[in-house]
Amino acid sequence: MEKEKKSFLRDFWKGLKTEYNKIVFPSRDDVIKQTAATIIVSFVIGAMIALLDVIMKTGLGYILK
Repeated sequence: MEKEKKSFLRDFWKGLKTEYNKIVFPSRDDVIKQTAATIIVSFVIGAMIALLDVIMKTGLGYILK
């Protein structure tokens, strides 16, 4: 029983190390480009939402007068 447990743990850690070595981490340039794209898209969508909000408020203002 004890030997099976040690064998299981050894195989588990060996498999974990094998899978970890398969991970491909992005390069610094990729991270910078993706971060910049995310920030730019967030600002663009925020500006679109703000514009739609102003248009709706103005439209409702005219309707409710």
